[in-house]
Amino acid sequence: MRLGAGRIALAVLAVIVVGITIFGVAKWREINRVRFVSSMFSGVEQVDRFRDMDSYFPVRAFHRSGPVSELPGGSKITLPETFDWYGETRETAAFLDETDTTGLLVAKGDGTLVYEKYWRGNDADTRWISWSVGKSFISALVGIAVEEGKIGSIGDQLVKHAPELEGTAYDGVTVKDALEMSSGVAWNEDYSDPESDIARFGRALALGDSMVEFAKTLKRKHEPGTVNYYNSMDAQVLGLVLQNATGMSPSEYLERKIWSKIGAEHDGYWVLDDTGTELAAGGVNMTLRDYARFGLLYLNEGSWHGEQIVPAEWVKASHTPDAPQLMPGKQDISDTIWGYGYLWWLPREADGPYAAVGIYNQFIYIDPTNDLVIVKTSANSDYGQTNDETSWREDETVALFEAIAEKASAE
Repeated sequence: MRLGAGRIALAVLAVIVVGITIFGVAKWREINRVRFVSSMFSGVEQVDRFRDMDSYFPVRAFHRSGPVSELPGGSKITLPETFDWYGETRETAAFLDETDTTGLLVAKGDGTLVYEKYWRGNDADTRWISWSVGKSFISALVGIAVEEGKIGSIGDQLVKHAPELEGTAYDGVTVKDALEMSSGVAWNEDYSDPESDIARFGRALALGDSMVEFAKTLKRKHEPGTVNYYNSMDAQVLGLVLQNATGMSPSEYLERKIWSKIGAEHDGYWVLDDTGTELAAGGVNMTLRDYARFGLLYLNEGSWHGEQIVPAEWVKASHTPDAPQLMPGKQDISDTIWGYGYLWWLPREADGPYAAVGIYNQFIYIDPTNDLVIVKTSANSDYGQTNDETSWREDETVALFEAIAEKASAE
């Protein structure tokens, strides 16, 4: 265990001891939850945990209904043996093993599966946490809520729909600012730093604290809409906006507006805090094929078998950066070289493939040019032990996907 992770563990365990001393009791699940969170970025193997999140946290299910939409098998592709990453040759099999890959699926736009494989004990029925991939689900739900008039426009102030945030750093931030990770709220998403905001957020969740109350502790750093600094709390407050605007939890709204309509194969579930609030920043759990169905919905511009589920204009806007800080490339007004849309990433060009991305190497990658969706679930145990993003291997994953797309087009 590295020093940073060890400090987190000691601090959290100290809180447990104090809690037991004061209250005289601690539930086994809560203790397990704290142990889980305290060792997340320590190099510990995570596979068993990531397919069993409902053993650690309260959850809310979103239910499938109707006939299952078929994902028929077609001519199978073989994965490229190697791929190129900025002039360096990587071996595909080694990369998949090193990133603790648990599932990889490649689908054509008509739903035909051209590749599907599972590792490390997962199978087609395994529900897996996607972490920040769930932010893109929040984006879809916001788009539907705007279309329905429940949110007047993305120019609305967050506090119009979430008065709980009045007087906080989010007062003066618009829905659009939050969608584009441009709230200007001070935030440190360094997973290797035990004092970072994301580490404090994780501890708060582990100890059962309210995520809304945590948001109120943050400060303003930049003028809203001027810089793109990745901030998981931006997505979290959008979950609150959705709940207040629609009168339904994000899970309920997802079930009613998307999950019951796209022929999902399984129920999914969303991780909650102890107040019953969804972890909108990254708590969605579902199977590999069902992640693919969500990707196919976006590849097909929000339409599913003739029914427009997510507005086509919203899908397009979601992966079309429209401000300087959102453009791909190194710049001072962004903390990443990737571009950004409405809670969707653009790893290369502004008009190229786009992706929902989660920690530990989770991906829904959408390639309209090659008519492909690629889904990867993983438990990369090396993730977040340093703040060097190249060590997280996300950019390498995109390079692999580009090689897969080229191979699929050729075959």
